[in-house]
Amino acid sequence: MKSALWFGCIVPLALAGAAFSQTAATAKVPAAQRPPETTPVAFPGAETFVFRELTPDPLRVHVFKPKNWQAGEKRPGFVWFFGGGWSHGTPANAVGFAKWAADLGFVGVAPDYRTHDRFGGTSPLASVADARAALHWVEERAAELGIDPQRIVVGGNSAGGHVALWTAIAHTPPGSDEREAPKFKPVALVLTSAVSDTTVEKGYTPKRFGENATALSPIDQLDAKMPPMLVFHGDADTTVPQRQSLALRDKLIATGNVSEFVNVPGGSHNFSGDLPEWREKTRTIILDFLARQNLLPEKRNNAGRRPALGS
Repeated sequence: MKSALWFGCIVPLALAGAAFSQTAATAKVPAAQRPPETTPVAFPGAETFVFRELTPDPLRVHVFKPKNWQAGEKRPGFVWFFGGGWSHGTPANAVGFAKWAADLGFVGVAPDYRTHDRFGGTSPLASVADARAALHWVEERAAELGIDPQRIVVGGNSAGGHVALWTAIAHTPPGSDEREAPKFKPVALVLTSAVSDTTVEKGYTPKRFGENATALSPIDQLDAKMPPMLVFHGDADTTVPQRQSLALRDKLIATGNVSEFVNVPGGSHNFSGDLPEWREKTRTIILDFLARQNLLPEKRNNAGRRPALGS
């Protein structure tokens, strides 16, 4: 995978892997035993914007621009949604991916969305609505952020993968506002241990969705044309069974869409934490996928070669 080697760097990979591992590990802790979470206000190196005023905290997006970004440029964007079962988690669990993306030449974005624990018992419907609104906000302000609004890659882990999928589905689901629908579909999706089925029959935590379990189940609501997808899932995941991602892949391929599935042998829901070698391996595979989709930013030195991260 030569395209991955063009960008080899251990530090950003470790940052991204650590963020994923922390979110997945926390998901195993019962709600009553989890310490109260504080909503991050800012992160070093990020430009922070409020995209929705709420109580007790507004919802923010944290934007990381490449070091060599210049005013007027339109870079590809890379938006990553944290996981946590729509109950917990914060953008602190997404900034690793956003920083990593900025090191590659993307404009990296780590959005917040409402979770049950931080926002007074909200349901997953609010999480989906916020994710769609966050992408809409980024697209509307793309010129200010230095992003090409039609070249935004969106990804997420676990429940973050669920809300990421909903940024790529055109129709407005229950609990969301049609006026906040994304203006453009993501140009690609990257999902890790994602929830793609919330139906009563075979989905993950359908009670959380009430009567809207099928209406908010991405696999049951896919558009005829979906963005190319790269999906990682461990075969030992007992939280969100791997069969969800396999079914998603099969349905996408059957309808003429591009879906690449990566099995993580022995991988749990927290595969990058349990299998540390997958922290780097995951990013290597992502880079290869983005290269094949012609989505990597152009970062060439005078010799015509792509430089290493951080150069």
